[in-house]
Amino acid sequence: MTETIVIAATPTPNGDLHVGHMAGPYVAGDVYARYLRADGRPVNYNTCTDDSQSYMISTARRQGTTPAELCSASTAAIQRSVEAMGISLAPMPPIDDTYRKTVLDFVTALHEQGRFETRTVRMPYAENAGTYLFDGLVKGECPACLTESCGGSCEGCGHPNHFDDLGDPRSVLDPADPVTSREVTVLVLPIENYREELTAYYAARENTWRGHSRQLIREILARPLPEIPITVPSPGWGIDAPFAETPGQILYPWVEAMPASIYSTWKAAGEPEGPVDQAWRAESGNSLVYFHGFDNVYFWGMVDLVMLLAHGDRYITPDANVCNEFYELENEKFSTSRGHLIRGADLVAEVPRDLVRFYLALTCPEDQRANFTREGLDKVTARRLREPWNALADRLDTLVTDPGEELKVTDAGRRRAAVVVERFRLCYDLTSFSLTRAADGIVTQLGRLLTAERDEPGDLLMEVRAFLSCAAPILIDVAAEAEAAGVELTLDTSAETIDAFLLPRLPGSPR
Repeated sequence: MTETIVIAATPTPNGDLHVGHMAGPYVAGDVYARYLRADGRPVNYNTCTDDSQSYMISTARRQGTTPAELCSASTAAIQRSVEAMGISLAPMPPIDDTYRKTVLDFVTALHEQGRFETRTVRMPYAENAGTYLFDGLVKGECPACLTESCGGSCEGCGHPNHFDDLGDPRSVLDPADPVTSREVTVLVLPIENYREELTAYYAARENTWRGHSRQLIREILARPLPEIPITVPSPGWGIDAPFAETPGQILYPWVEAMPASIYSTWKAAGEPEGPVDQAWRAESGNSLVYFHGFDNVYFWGMVDLVMLLAHGDRYITPDANVCNEFYELENEKFSTSRGHLIRGADLVAEVPRDLVRFYLALTCPEDQRANFTREGLDKVTARRLREPWNALADRLDTLVTDPGEELKVTDAGRRRAAVVVERFRLCYDLTSFSLTRAADGIVTQLGRLLTAERDEPGDLLMEVRAFLSCAAPILIDVAAEAEAAGVELTLDTSAETIDAFLLPRLPGSPR
């Protein structure tokens, strides 16, 4: 049986996940995966930590620890936060020998096929430390928008930069260390070689990209396409590159993303017999969807696509990239280093999880930056969700005198329930996926159902059940409580009868 593989952007284990992360790919991917399951479609929702990133080095230095110790502590914290938020990701898999073999097999196959080319390039070099700088080890002026950027890609405009593209480069580890540039020979994968395939791919899936991300792809395609570093000089952290042309170098951390996702898919499936990459093989017929932020459009939307295309027709490619913008806290960027953050696990320890998930869905940064405030969370969830929801529960208490009683549903009742399901499908399907509209749909339907007059009580209950089933991917706890009480949550509205039920209530925030 075919399945949908849903991948949330691999988190860098240099700290816990905060609310900004949760409001981005993780809750969105969870809601989509839950919708697929509710619709009877098999899904494998997974990710794994991105241990090799250079940010591990810079964060460990700042915190006075080692990258390995930071990885271990952060991975455990990330797993706890994911579980606390009720995100249905498979457990984070270990970054072990099987992981490294999967990565090396993936890139070695490309090397053997002659996909990589040697380049002598100039890279920033920290003179006192005696190390080459890339990605999170260097900052400078973005060549595309002129703002400060780390290496690799610009968080602001999304454009890539490699090697010596940054203006006025500075060492992140030691800003006082003079930075020059030196030549070094590395392996690269030229994206330009895949321009025709990329252009066709984006044209076929244009309606699955949100506007800002679509614009960035067009901007990148309008220029000579960059070359993906495959190896870089070793900073003492990462996977050693096995290629004779670049002794002593490591694999560029970003090229691990696709084999890492292949590995985590295999682990999430229970380590089935056969090749680790079998679920990603083209002949599997599986579908693939990514959830990530705008700052990763270049990597997840282009670099990782090219890494798959370079294997010829061996692998499936993503049906969609669902990208979010930045989520701010009290109108300022979330910042771990400044302590300006709220961790997801801490928030759901104070506020009922369904209220948190609803507010994050309602205010998530889909097409532009959005803002989180604790005051807004309390006020909005009380006024727009909890109070009308519990009022609807009160109404059902007066309507239902015998829970479990079989009630008649008319054609009109089935038709209205089907309309409810169709409205939410438009929010959850990939071509129009929107958590904001889904959360707003919850509010709209609550208001309608509170005052709806029906001749047959079964008709109202059918509509309420359809509504509850559609809200379930967001409001996971009240849905679970309903199911535990015997309510069959289903998107099928064709039944001619329905068993009477009561609607569980939403708890309030203690604040």
